[in-house]
Amino acid sequence: MAVTIKDVAKQANVSPSTVSRVIADNSRISPKTKQKVREVMETLGYYPNFQARNLVIQKSRTLGVIMENSAQLAFQNPFFPEVLRGISAFAHESKFGLYLSTGSTEEEIFEEVVSMTLGRQVDGIILLYSKINDRIMEYLQSNEIPFSVVGRPYKDAETINYVDNDNIGIAAEVTNYLIGLGHRRIAFVGGDPDHIVSLDRLEGYRRALAKAGIAVDSRYIAEKNLISGQEGPAIQNMMKSSVSPTAIVTHDDLVAYEVIGYLRDLGLRVPEDVSIIGFNNHTLSEHLKPPLSSVDISICELGSRAAELVLAQIEGGQEEAGRFTVPARLIERGSCQRP
Repeated sequence: MAVTIKDVAKQANVSPSTVSRVIADNSRISPKTKQKVREVMETLGYYPNFQARNLVIQKSRTLGVIMENSAQLAFQNPFFPEVLRGISAFAHESKFGLYLSTGSTEEEIFEEVVSMTLGRQVDGIILLYSKINDRIMEYLQSNEIPFSVVGRPYKDAETINYVDNDNIGIAAEVTNYLIGLGHRRIAFVGGDPDHIVSLDRLEGYRRALAKAGIAVDSRYIAEKNLISGQEGPAIQNMMKSSVSPTAIVTHDDLVAYEVIGYLRDLGLRVPEDVSIIGFNNHTLSEHLKPPLSSVDISICELGSRAAELVLAQIEGGQEEAGRFTVPARLIERGSCQRP
């Protein structure tokens, strides 16, 4: 016969309600009582029926994790498995599961979020991106659904839980590093300008050039929406100009890998002809030839902090929106040198 909560209560000489509070890790129960009850649970081989308990308290103990693109495309980017590692580690400690979005289009993902929240399949949401006029974020806000964001929100940042790097500051630091090496013609190959991280990194690049008295040359800036599907020709045109850049700041390491390939097609060497820096410090970057200089943005911590923020909101212990700025650092490798 299966061991019940009443069996545990009788053996521990406490009430069944006390056992329930121990299972829920209620702060009103003393550490001594918690230890005694847990020892009895282990001795008797009692495993709480969390599913039944969650039905009673109308909680799923599950977090929805939303990627902008389909899971198939997202997992091609090493950023997502690493940020999920941080989320899942913190969720596991809090005995929460994860529900990953699986839609392939923006509309499918939005419908999925509506379904999982209205159906109480999740207690809160983590958005793994932040972009301008995001329909999902507006839905979560207007319906007062607990959520957090990996990235600075476009608006209402003072009322939203989010975690981010100082992308403006670190992009300025990266650009200053190249200026310090003697570069004056520095290009920027960015990501999607609808995404706040892309806008912030471009802004940091612009600020560093302005502070150094270097004019921003529009020929040295390539953004994803302008070159989508034409990345190769765009880089080639940039590098074939009479005053081609001697250094390139890229949106992330994946973009850097692509750019390096285009440079090689032109017979240009890294770093002898062109220095290049990425962001995210993917594991592969240190094994390239030459190894890629990159910014370590502490991806795993971004994930764990995002989980911490949304769980605080779910558990009701948060009085105002929380914000974390996770440190980032430039890792100098062999892809940069003096011009």
